[in-house]
Amino acid sequence: MIYDGEWRCGKREGFGTLSKTDPETKEYVRVFVGSWRNDKKEGAGTYFYSPSAFYEGQWSEDQRSGWGRMQYENGELYEGEWLKDKHHGQGLLLLANGNRFVGTWSDGQKNGHGKFLYLDRGQLYEGFWVDGVAKCGTLSDFGREAADRPPVYPIPKVCLQDSQAVLMEAQAYFTEEKEKSTDPKSYGC
Repeated sequence: MIYDGEWRCGKREGFGTLSKTDPETKEYVRVFVGSWRNDKKEGAGTYFYSPSAFYEGQWSEDQRSGWGRMQYENGELYEGEWLKDKHHGQGLLLLANGNRFVGTWSDGQKNGHGKFLYLDRGQLYEGFWVDGVAKCGTLSDFGREAADRPPVYPIPKVCLQDSQAVLMEAQAYFTEEKEKSTDPKSYGC
C-alpha cells in the first residue's frame, strides 16, 4: 500500500490518497481518496472496492457513517444515512432491476416506515418493516399498465371501514414486539 497525503506525528492526518498494487496488472490503483484523522478515514471520502463498486460519503473512525452513496458490484445502489458501516436512518435502495425501497433503516435492515416500488410488476407497497421483513401495510397497483410483468389481476380496493386504524394497531403491536426483543430485561435471566 502507498499513501500520498498529509501526515501528523507519523499518522495519516488531513487529505490523502491510499493506493494498492493490482495483483493482475502490478500497477497501483486507488483504494481511498479523502480525509484522515489519527490514521483512520474521517470526514468526506471515496473508497473503491472494485472498478464497479465504491462508496462516496462520510466516514467516522474508519467506518461509513453519515450521508453516503454505495454503488454495489451487482448494480444496486444505496443512497442515504449510514452508521458504523450499515444502512441506518433514511435511505433509498435502488435494485438492479429498477425496483426500489425508500424509507427507514436500522442496523443495515429495513426498520420502520417505507415504500417499496415494484416497477417490474406495477405495484407499490407502503408499510412498516421490522428487521427487514414487511409486517403491515397496503399493496396497490401503481403504473401497472406500463409494467414488464404485471400480475394477471388488479389488486382489489380495500373496503374496511377504517383501514388506517387497522394499520396503526398492527404497527403498534410490531413496534412493541421489536422493543421487547431488544430489551435486556425481557430475557428472563
